[in-house]
Amino acid sequence: MLILTLFAFFCLGILFSIISPRFGGRPKGARLERCKQSHNYQNGQFVNQEPTRMFTSDKHPYSLIGSFLKRDKQVRPQQAIEVDVPDLKHLDSNKELYVWFGHSTYLLQTGGNLIVVDPVFYYGSPFSFINKPFPMTYHFTPNDLPDIDLLIITHDHWDHLDYKTIRQLRGRIKKIVCPLGVGAHFERWKFKQEDIIELDWGEDATFNNLTIHCLTARHFSGRLMGNPTLWASFLIESPDRKTFISGDGGYGKHFADIGKQFPDIDLAILENGQYNPQWANNHTLPEKLPLEINDLKAKTILTVHHSKFALSTHPYDEPIKNIQTLQKQGYHVLNPKIGEIIYFNPTQEEH
Repeated sequence: MLILTLFAFFCLGILFSIISPRFGGRPKGARLERCKQSHNYQNGQFVNQEPTRMFTSDKHPYSLIGSFLKRDKQVRPQQAIEVDVPDLKHLDSNKELYVWFGHSTYLLQTGGNLIVVDPVFYYGSPFSFINKPFPMTYHFTPNDLPDIDLLIITHDHWDHLDYKTIRQLRGRIKKIVCPLGVGAHFERWKFKQEDIIELDWGEDATFNNLTIHCLTARHFSGRLMGNPTLWASFLIESPDRKTFISGDGGYGKHFADIGKQFPDIDLAILENGQYNPQWANNHTLPEKLPLEINDLKAKTILTVHHSKFALSTHPYDEPIKNIQTLQKQGYHVLNPKIGEIIYFNPTQEEH
């Protein structure tokens, strides 16, 4: 009887978690109909342009459980990561700049617009006891940010879209740009529909003096099961700069296509971390980073998706070593500290 009671409470806890606001909403009504009209939507879900197996090794997917249980202690730092703590609420609006907050959360200022991408300041999973952030000398919160002109969401996975963070930013965001279907989460979280712009691959939107192009990525999506929402990369054109945002995803032919469509990319922000040979199609392996850089022909590279959460089995500092390897190979890859302000100008980058 006791076991049945405990099991019942466990099931109720899971059910409560699933129906809680943090899980967001699923596309329905007019939003779902628009998803169905996309060329990237088949059999009730979004798909990649290239065939993309979820697991790419010969090992059984269940072997992942064992590999995670046997992870080396080096997947997390033993000492707190040193962080810069600038005054972000008094940035010079005339400056072109970038500030990284760890993992895939960062601030861009270009063309006088303040942009925040994939804000996650608390949890990288549905539950606070899973995927806790690394220890740091300072943990940024939404209160550290100035008001946001444009929020860009590349996809709705938990380590890119944190309900607690978004809830605290509500009322301080002028416009949201996200892939198809992702607006359902913001609608459930009480954002105004007119403030949400949802785009398919190949579509674009304008905001102030910016043009935001929604582009292909090779990944997957969803807060629960399936791929009910789209994932994307983005290119932001301001009067002075072209900035490419890869989002999450594996290497594919779309990088060369983007490089041809948008020559003279000034800055490319690429994924570098949480990779694994077992999911090589969906995340960028270190040996694929040079291919992406060469395809895009970007002048300057910054990498993200590392230094905050341990979502794979590699040592926490391996992505930093990947950056150092690229630098030795002659690529212009910057390696800022978390919180460090990186300033740019239209003709050259200053670090």
